Formats: sequence, C-alpha cells, structure tokens
Amino acid sequence: MPAGQPHAHEAGAAAANHSNHHHPAPPPPPPALPAEVVPAYPPPESEDDETWVWTQIKAEARRDADAEPALASFLYATVLSHPSLPRSLSFHLANKLCSSTLLSTLLYDLFLATLAAHPSLRAAVAADLLAARSRDPACVGFSHCLLNYKGFLAIQAHRVAHVLWAQQRRPLALALQSRVADVFAVDIHPAAVVGKGILLDHATGVVIGETAVVGDNVSILHHVTLGGTGKAVGDRHPKIGDGVLIGAGATILGNVKIGAGAKIGAGSVVLIDVPARSTAVGNPARLIGGKKTEGEKDEDMPGESMDHTSFIRQWSDYTI
Repeated sequence: MPAGQPHAHEAGAAAANHSNHHHPAPPPPPPALPAEVVPAYPPPESEDDETWVWTQIKAEARRDADAEPALASFLYATVLSHPSLPRSLSFHLANKLCSSTLLSTLLYDLFLATLAAHPSLRAAVAADLLAARSRDPACVGFSHCLLNYKGFLAIQAHRVAHVLWAQQRRPLALALQSRVADVFAVDIHPAAVVGKGILLDHATGVVIGETAVVGDNVSILHHVTLGGTGKAVGDRHPKIGDGVLIGAGATILGNVKIGAGAKIGAGSVVLIDVPARSTAVGNPARLIGGKKTEGEKDEDMPGESMDHTSFIRQWSDYTI
C-alpha cells in the first residue's frame, strides 16, 4: 500500500463523514393528524371543493398509514401515489370492478378519460363525498367514504355508465351496470339520471330503473326500489325531487313525482305523487300531517338533515 494512503475502512469512514457533513439527515415527518373528526365542509376561504376534499383525503390516508402499518401499502397504492382525486378514484374503481375478462387497466383508462372530459362529474364526486361526510355519523372521514362506501362507489361507476349510454356505447354501459350489481349489490340502469350530493346509505339492494330521475342532495337508504309497475314501456319510473329522504326498504313504483323536500318513511309503498315538503308512510303510503302555518319555518331539507322521525313528534295522527 502506498505511503500515506488510508486503509479501506478509514477511507469509508471519512467518506461517510464527508457525506453526512454535506447531506444532513432529512427532518422527521410532521406528526400524524389527530384521530378526531375532520371538518365536514371546506372553509369559505378554501380552494374549490375537489381540491379541498382531495387534500383532506391525502392527510387522512397518511395518518391512517402511520397508525395502521397493515394498510400502508393499500393506502399508498390507492391514494398516496396518485396526484389527483380522479386518478385515485379511477384506480380504486377499476380494481373493485375488474374481472378476468374485464381488465383493470381498461377500466382505469375508461374511468379516468370520462372524468377528465366531464368537469360536472368531478364536481359530483366531491359533492357526494361531502354529502356522506356531513350526513352519515358513521362516516369518520373522506378517505373512509372513498375507499369503503360501496354506495358512493356505485354512484360514481353509474355516472360513467350514464355517459357511455349517452354516447351510444350501450353494451359497455350495461356490462358496467352488471359489474356494479355483482360487486356492490346496487343496480342502477345506465339511462337513469342521478343528480349530485347523493348519499346511498348502506346501499345494499338499491334498485333504480331506466327512466328514473333523482335530483340533487337526495339521501336513499338500503333496499329502496325506484321501479316500474309492470311491462309498460316508455317513461315508467319515479321522479325524485331535490332534498328528498327515502327510508330503508321503501318502494316507489311508476311514473310518480316525489316533490322536493319530501320524506318517504321506511318500508312504505308509494304509488301516487307525493307533494313537496310532505311525509308519506305506510303500505300503501298515506300522507302524514298537514301544511305549515304562516308562522312556521320550513325545516331543513330531509335529504340533507336525515331526519326520519320528526313527523312522529309533530303530528298526532300517527298511530301504531
């Protein structure tokens, strides 16, 4: 060894010291978010709803990955590795709905291209996430809804199927409807028109027919049917106004109109129109209560307040 040349281990140590001198260790990551509930609505000064909700989802995913290492890979692959909410949602839906013959890569490209081409669909995604977070006390965060709420996922897949239907790509739209029914137990015809701010709570067994229309800010519980009355063709399914609440197991049949802010009690069978801001219960359904007096203020829209039972307290003609 030439004179003055350091031993290998000495050279390595010197290089390490030199490297440490010029490349300090990165600072520790910020502390995880507290486990308590995150805001349900963006503050007035925040960015647009989609950007704000996506920021919340990523923060929740980082917190959960730190708290539960068993989910770290899943959360990275599904949320944290993606630059935007549409990409994360497209990836998650594609992996949920793929089969041996309907490949996840095909579905990912389909979902992402549709969301990219239709800003109204992206706005509806954010509105649906906000609806679930604000109306369902069991929803502990936006990421929980995105990853685990099959009602939310079924609605987003339906929106894509509806675009395909309008583009005359009907075999693919129907194939997507079938996969959603198989995976999520939610059956929505691709032609059905669905608004934004929709909550399918629990969602199992929800059926929405071909010519049905569902307005904005509507909440529908499990085993609800918006169906026809038989073999009639044409416009034959219910029209649900904005802010309507439909209780679990309710059945609404035929081309009937449910007015804005109406409430359909659990297990009811509705065969005729229901006026706005009224409550229908029973089989067959009947209206409960009466019109408000001039001094009374309208209650919150039931589809947003999720108030299933105020009519029992307010009116005396409810009997068991």
